Amino acid sequence: MANRIAVVQNEKLKDMNKKLYVQSLCPVNRAGTECITIAPDKRLLIDELTCIGCGICVKAAPEAIKIINLPEALEQDPIHRYGENQFALYNLPTPMFGKVVGILGINGIGKSTALKILAGLIQPNFGDYRNKKIGQAELLERFKGTEAQVFFEKILKGEIKISYKPQQVDLIPRQFNGKVGDLLKKVDEKGQLERVAKRLELVEILGHRLKDISGGELQRVAVAAASLKKANLYIFDEPTSYLDVKQRLNVASFIRELANESTAVLLVEHDLIILDYMTDLVHLMYGQESVYGVVSQPKSTKAGINIYLEGYLKEENVRFRDHKIKYFERPPRKIERERYLTSWQGIRKSLDKFSLEASEGTLHRGDTVGILGENGIGKTSFVKILAGVMDADAGEITDKVVVSYKPQYLEASDDLVMSVLHDAVRKYDAQLIKPLGIQPLLLKPLNELSGGELQRVAIALCLSKQAQLYLLDEPSAYLDVEQRLSVSKVIRSFMEEKDTAALVVDHDLLFLDYLSEKLMVFQGRPALHGLAKGPFDMEKGMNLFLADIGITFRRDEISKRPRANKPGSQLDREQKEKGKLYYG
Repeated sequence: MANRIAVVQNEKLKDMNKKLYVQSLCPVNRAGTECITIAPDKRLLIDELTCIGCGICVKAAPEAIKIINLPEALEQDPIHRYGENQFALYNLPTPMFGKVVGILGINGIGKSTALKILAGLIQPNFGDYRNKKIGQAELLERFKGTEAQVFFEKILKGEIKISYKPQQVDLIPRQFNGKVGDLLKKVDEKGQLERVAKRLELVEILGHRLKDISGGELQRVAVAAASLKKANLYIFDEPTSYLDVKQRLNVASFIRELANESTAVLLVEHDLIILDYMTDLVHLMYGQESVYGVVSQPKSTKAGINIYLEGYLKEENVRFRDHKIKYFERPPRKIERERYLTSWQGIRKSLDKFSLEASEGTLHRGDTVGILGENGIGKTSFVKILAGVMDADAGEITDKVVVSYKPQYLEASDDLVMSVLHDAVRKYDAQLIKPLGIQPLLLKPLNELSGGELQRVAIALCLSKQAQLYLLDEPSAYLDVEQRLSVSKVIRSFMEEKDTAALVVDHDLLFLDYLSEKLMVFQGRPALHGLAKGPFDMEKGMNLFLADIGITFRRDEISKRPRANKPGSQLDREQKEKGKLYYG
C-alpha cells in the first residue's frame, strides 16, 4: 500500500503541452524512473508507489493535481477507489439495528459514496479498481469481527431492504409533477399515509401540487415518502434543510421512532443541534475534499461531536483540522452602530389567506441581522418586499437602497461558474472566492455542481454585486459545519469592509449565532398571519424566539455548544424561570 495518494482531474488538464510540461518537471522521471506518464487515452497518470511527494507537479497544475500523504493509521487498502488517480474511501459507517447512526464531516469526502455502498448501488472494490468483481467471501472477510459483519451478512443474503431520501429535495417536482397526496399514496407500502401525514403536519397540503409547495413542505414530503416504504435500513441525506427549528425537532423525533430491534437508521446532518438530538452514535469523516475520505469508528454522539469540534481523533492520533471550533456561553457584546442605512414603517402585505405586518425597524451600515421564525410566517415575503421583488400593500421603506438578493431556491444552468462569477473573481478573490472555496469550481457548469457547491456560488454572486443591503435566504442549506462557519465569517466581514448591511434568513441557530449581531423574530400563525419584530440584540432576540416555540438550550460542559433540553426537564424549567433560554 502506498503511503500517499495522488488524484488527477484530467478534465481540468486538457492541454497536452501542459501535461508534457508537468511530466518534464518530475524529479523521479528525470532520474530515469517512470512516475508521471501519459496514457494511450491521453490521460496524465501518477504512480503513487514511485512518487516522492515533492509537490512540484502540484504547483505546476494546482487546479488538477492533488498529492496527499496519508495518515499513518491507515494501514488497510481503501474500501473503494473510483479509478487510477481518483477518489478513495477508507472504511464504512456501520448501520446498527435499534440505533440512529449519524455521519459528520465536510462535503466532498465520501459520505454519499459510503451511503451508496451500503445501499448496494456501488460494489466496493477494495482499491483494486481494475478488478470490478469482489466475491462475497472477500467482502465478509474484510468486515469479520466488526460491527459491520452482521449487516453485510444480511445484505449478501438479500435480507436488507433500503429506503433512501436524497439530499436535493428541490429536484423532486421535476421528477413528479402531481399532487403531494398522489406521490405519497404511490410509495405507501406500509398503509400508514394518514398517520405519517398527521405526524409530519402534511394533512393540509395533500391536495397541493408539488411544484407549488415551500422548501420546508417539500423536505417533509421527502421524509414521509422515505419512511412509508417497507425497509429495515432508512437512509436520510440532510433531512432538515429548509425546515424551521420547531419542524427540525419534530422530524428528528419522527426519524428516531423508525429505529427498532429490526430496523436501522443512517443519516447525514450538518445542523449540530439536530444531529445531537436525533442520533445515538456518530461516525466522523475526515480527509481531503475530492481526494480521500476516512470513516472513524462509531462514537457516542456527545463525545463524537465534541471530538469533531476539537479537530483531533485521539485513538487514531489524527489531527484533521488545525484549529478548534469554539462556541461561547455568553451572547456577543452589543454593538451600537450609528450610521443609518434604511428603515421601514407600517409594512402590510396580504397573500391569499395570509397577512404580514412589520410595524417598524431600522438598519445601520455594518449590521448583520439574522432572521428567525417558523416556516410560512412571512420571512421570505418580507425579504422580497425589501428587495423590491414584491410590493407591499401598505407602509413604506423610508429610504430606498440598492439591494442584492439571494433567493431560497438556486437555479442551475449550463453556464460555467467562471462566467457567472466574472465580477467576483476580478474584484473579490481574497474576500469571496478563496474563503468560499470556489476556485476549484470555476471551470464547472452550474448544472454539474452539488447542492453545497451551488449554494456557495449563489452566495458569492449575491455578495459580489454592488449594493447597500444584501438579503440572503437560507444560505446554510447543503453546507457542511465548517462551510457554515466560513460563510458566516465571510458575510460578517464583508458587511464591515463594504460598509453595507445584511439580512440573513436561516434556521440553523448555531449558524445565526456565529453570523449575527442582531436578530429579527417573526411571530404569529404559519400560513395565516406573520408579525415581524426587531431588530433586537442577540440575547433579547433569542429569548423571544425560543419562548415563542417553548424550547430551551443547555450548554455542553466541554465545548459550550448549545444542546436542546428535553421539554419539562429540570433544566428546561429552571432556564424558563430565569429567562435565560439560549445563553443561560
